[in-house]
Amino acid sequence: MSDAYVIDEMISAKAIAARIEALAQEIKKTFADTEKLVVVGLLRGSFVFIADLVRELDMNVEVDFLEASSYGDSMESSREVRILKDLRGEIAGRDVLVVEDIVDTGFTLHHVMQLLQTREPRRLETIALLDKPSRRETDVKATWTGFEIPDEFVVGYGIDYAQRNRNLPFIGKVRFT
Repeated sequence: MSDAYVIDEMISAKAIAARIEALAQEIKKTFADTEKLVVVGLLRGSFVFIADLVRELDMNVEVDFLEASSYGDSMESSREVRILKDLRGEIAGRDVLVVEDIVDTGFTLHHVMQLLQTREPRRLETIALLDKPSRRETDVKATWTGFEIPDEFVVGYGIDYAQRNRNLPFIGKVRFT
């Protein structure tokens, strides 16, 4: 495969911002009774999404991060999920929202949810910016989804290809030339 590629805009920055605003309203309703919501970002791809999302949440939030990997620099999941960085704080008895950039095969989110359930949170919900249901290999579905997309390789808005293109303000489809 060639390293040369073109990126075609798939979801605009404006559409992403509008969708995050709407999702934040739904999340605030669901967690209206919580004293403080623990928002757990799955690194690295979710960092832009989580930053914009928590700014829209008009409630007490605590942010923590967990880094899990099943891709490395590849375009295909290895199906082996490794925890590279664990949470710093405790989540037992707390309301937790896991923020994922993209649910593809579902292995990473499934593994992370199983791990976090063992820590006995009061409530554990998930949000994914992007969902590719056609690629799912596990029985996992985010509580909230920003956009459902076809089976395309995408970059931007925190999502990378070999550590490149995370800084794009939109979601773009990668086309190899």
